Amino acid sequence: MGIIKNVTKQTDNKFLNIYELDRENKAGRSGKYWVASRAKTTEDLKLKSGIVNPDGIIIYAICEGKVVLIRQYRYPLNGYIYEFPAGLVDEGEDMMEAGIREMKEETGLTLEPIPVDAAYSKPYFTSVGMSDEACGTIYGYAFGEVTQKYQEESEEIEIVLADKAEIRRILKEENVAIMCSYMLMHYLQDDEPFAFLREEI
Repeated sequence: MGIIKNVTKQTDNKFLNIYELDRENKAGRSGKYWVASRAKTTEDLKLKSGIVNPDGIIIYAICEGKVVLIRQYRYPLNGYIYEFPAGLVDEGEDMMEAGIREMKEETGLTLEPIPVDAAYSKPYFTSVGMSDEACGTIYGYAFGEVTQKYQEESEEIEIVLADKAEIRRILKEENVAIMCSYMLMHYLQDDEPFAFLREEI
């Protein structure tokens, strides 16, 4: 197993920082490794604390029998990608509160979360080759009026209520976030959107 000998914070940004690791691999060779993290300090890094708190959440919601998606412009792609509504968990906020807030801000819809086993909602890692970011999943039903009026100025988001035909098209033709794509594949195969959540793991 590798050994981390030292961690140095390289940047001091609000939402994302780079940390340099002095490490030794299983063969005993020393080198550097860089990690992107939402952590504000080295002590907050998951590799230091060992605590996997959710940095963010994604929301798999159904509205009027359709899946609630967003089509959002993302700078790393210089283009649009289909995602679930999502966002960061604010300090002092739990995942459920974050999900309700983010759904309203990004889509205008009101989210009614459904209770699920922790195995389905707990924070899982998004891209461990470069980041310790972990996101939890909120499931539920959404209702109300779709609107962009609660979005932040920095957000370029279109709200999409997608049926199975549109989901097939999106998966074939568009850029899709991986956390979203697997749930959309479930939706295409399942007669009831959240049936899989009733199964015990």
